[in-house]
Amino acid sequence: MADDERCPKCGAPLGEVIETQSGKRLQRCSTAGPWDPKVKPTGCDYVKWLAIEPVTLDETCPKCGSLLVLQVTRFGKKLKKCSTGGWDKATKKATGCDYVEWIGSSSEPLDEKCPKCGENLVLFTTSSGKKMKKCSTSGWDKDKRQATGCDYIHWL
Repeated sequence: MADDERCPKCGAPLGEVIETQSGKRLQRCSTAGPWDPKVKPTGCDYVKWLAIEPVTLDETCPKCGSLLVLQVTRFGKKLKKCSTGGWDKATKKATGCDYVEWIGSSSEPLDEKCPKCGENLVLFTTSSGKKMKKCSTSGWDKDKRQATGCDYIHWL
């Protein structure tokens, strides 16, 4: 990334690299004013999103034995994939090994009871790493698109 990069909309220099709460990095036009997610920027509205580089892991691919990498999609989803896998833009086809493991949320049972219904609590970790205690009876009905069971949640 060069220091003399210019905004493609207005030609002004780009500002400093900023990291959002979700870990994404961006660079805005210097005429937009100071960064505040609660205030609409003034001036040019150009934003350049910076790619999050994959991290090589100490794990091997179960298909081919190559190293796995941890990658974050542009929408913030995390996945482990084979380091030999890729994408050929010209042919629009996958190349190399096609192993992918999406990293989602996890749940661990706790030795605590729910203060609302008396059932056991679980420690739930979201895919972004946030943790909460919630009732083990809570769930989601995909067809009705509504929560089921006890609604107790305590964010940590």
